[in-house]
Amino acid sequence: MRSIWVVAHRWFGLATAVFLFIAGLTGAIISWDHEVDEWLNPQLYKAKTQSLDNDLVSPLALANKFEAENPQLMVSFMPLNIEADHSLLMTVMPRPLPETGKAAPVDFNQVAIDPATSEVQATRMWGQISLSRENILPFLYKLHYSMHIPDGFGIELGILFMGIIAIVWTIDSFIALWISFPKAKSWKKSFRFRWKKGGYKLNFDLHRSGGVWLWGFVLILAVTSISMNLNNEVMRPVISVFSELTPTPFDQRTPTALDEPVNAELTREQILPLAREQADKMGITDPAGDIFYASHYDVYGVGFYRPENDHGDGGLGNPWLYFDGKSGEYLGGKLPGQGTAGDIFIQAQFPLHSGRIIGLPGRVMVSIMGLMIAIFSVTGIIIWAKKRRARVSTRINQALSMSSSLH
Repeated sequence: MRSIWVVAHRWFGLATAVFLFIAGLTGAIISWDHEVDEWLNPQLYKAKTQSLDNDLVSPLALANKFEAENPQLMVSFMPLNIEADHSLLMTVMPRPLPETGKAAPVDFNQVAIDPATSEVQATRMWGQISLSRENILPFLYKLHYSMHIPDGFGIELGILFMGIIAIVWTIDSFIALWISFPKAKSWKKSFRFRWKKGGYKLNFDLHRSGGVWLWGFVLILAVTSISMNLNNEVMRPVISVFSELTPTPFDQRTPTALDEPVNAELTREQILPLAREQADKMGITDPAGDIFYASHYDVYGVGFYRPENDHGDGGLGNPWLYFDGKSGEYLGGKLPGQGTAGDIFIQAQFPLHSGRIIGLPGRVMVSIMGLMIAIFSVTGIIIWAKKRRARVSTRINQALSMSSSLH
């Protein structure tokens, strides 16, 4: 039986090694995506014009002016507060063309606005395949979860593919733990590193013993990877077997095609008072910090947080409330720590995957784990290559021996 699991681990490992190596290295970097991106691209984050706060145009006014000057675009995500000396960095998407209903062609999906002058100071296409200074962080981020595999058949094929890789990785994690303890009497060997031996023995220990020591963290990353990529397809159906899940507006609506966006009938200014009223009813005291419009679902979302906690570090994230883009009807929300056991489990997936659930120490740990996953991939391939050479050598020697015996 053990031999079967060894073979399964070998082929599962080989099938996922390259992709996990890339995902591990990119994950180690994108744990610090905002900080590194701002360092590399100050033109996107730092305001060109230094002004006093009372000279700045409000974020909503800036967004409205941009849309008026660019009627083919809509602002799909924007912060409602601007950090001192920073630009307003917004995500934009194409509006539908009146004659076809299809998305208008666009050259960028992120725009930085100078809050003192209302002028566009920089744009970029987030996720573009490019290693330029401007695009390297978004490129690595999208590479991490989709390998930049293009969409097809109305499906985000890269996200689907990496979700399948995550499923195989999860299954293989249990197989790896099982075969790491071949004998009950010698279990201590599975925790040992033969540092002084070096070479292949150390390589083997880094792969096996390193995996044993970090197994729990590896499993968390593997399972949360499934949630990140296949939440509706796999994770929610599985969790619903054990716990009731509160439906979200995105579960209850059928999205339009990727190239068929929808214009909102209500404005951001109409949604925000509704969101504040609903937040007060629910005991949410933090101010509204972000607003987005999910065009393909015709849903607005408003996030609540204090300016210093825009990433929701140190917990299950920030609360979000959702509203219909036509009627303004409240559609539900995501309230960290509230709901069924299944709801809370789902809420914990991104904070666990990113390490943000425990703030800065968690992000450091995720970066280290990214490097370790890359190491496990490389050491696994080295082990396979050495054993394969040994098997080939044995077969050749056996063939030569048989040949000589016949003569």
